[in-house]
Amino acid sequence: MDFLFDYGLFLAKIATVVIAIAAILIIVKGLKDHHGASKGELEVTDLTEQYKHTVSQLESHLFDKPLIKARDKAEKKADKEKNKARQSEVKKAAKEGDLSHSREPRLFVLDFHGSLDAREVSALREEVTAILAIAIEGDEVLLRLETGGGMVHGYGLASSQLARLKTAGVKLTISVDKVAASGGYMMACVADSIISAPFAIVGSIGVIAQLPNFNKLLKKNDIEFEQVTAGEFKRTLTMFGENTDKAREKFQTEIEETHGLFKDFIAEHRPSLDLETVATGEHWFGKQALSLGLVDEIGTSDDFISQACKDRDVLQVRYVQRKKLAEKLAGATGEAADNLLMKWVSRGQRPFM
Repeated sequence: MDFLFDYGLFLAKIATVVIAIAAILIIVKGLKDHHGASKGELEVTDLTEQYKHTVSQLESHLFDKPLIKARDKAEKKADKEKNKARQSEVKKAAKEGDLSHSREPRLFVLDFHGSLDAREVSALREEVTAILAIAIEGDEVLLRLETGGGMVHGYGLASSQLARLKTAGVKLTISVDKVAASGGYMMACVADSIISAPFAIVGSIGVIAQLPNFNKLLKKNDIEFEQVTAGEFKRTLTMFGENTDKAREKFQTEIEETHGLFKDFIAEHRPSLDLETVATGEHWFGKQALSLGLVDEIGTSDDFISQACKDRDVLQVRYVQRKKLAEKLAGATGEAADNLLMKWVSRGQRPFM
């Protein structure tokens, strides 16, 4: 009896903490909704200038000043002639009202460090929209991707945002320096070319859903659990009710269907892949992924950007939302609550990639 009493007290404490957190979230969410979200803005960083500045700093310690001065003078003269020619083109483009001829093609660099629910897609969609609004023939996008995947609908939307670039004819290269697994690979496969670091983790083309079940514990302690639904399969597996073989079979079917859609999506974008070999849920390191056809090249995003800076302008584009104190608090507590809910509830009903 003492054990049951202590255990009941423990559960009561947990319930109190959860209710308190929920109440705080509701209050903060209400404040956020009342004041409205802060408007975001694009931040553009000239990576070419950063690269040149870094190289210049090192050269100043390695070479004689007269040699560097003569080289800089020659480069300025060449730039002056180039700018003169460009100004003529700009004036002509301005008269014709066609700004697409007023600049040379550029490389735009985006970053996506994905969370479990792929909430970063809200910034990605703004960045993609901005690039498409000014894209010209020859422009290219490099996405530095890092994520182990997560919720299917979130990463499905992220993949669709990248597909917008492909549809518009903008070349897309994705670089995986650390990991692009499961939903992350779903995003990566959209690219025209995938670059992977030698030991980056790639693949994991599978679907998973799991949850604990406390029904036996509740029965043992004479605790009843009631759940009311409309629709035979509104709820299949549950944490507190008694799971049936029919519910398990239905849920397994849903998981298999999701996996099938995942494989179909990859086949559409990388038709040469042997899905029977790579769509087993396994992951591979970069060099292994290259031999399997999951990636196209071994390298890092640093190599790609450094080389691009020698030939053209490289601009990093980030959509940043300036948040007020209430919004930061809401975001931090909301993220914690989302993770808690997804671990204890969503994994039982929403498949993860």
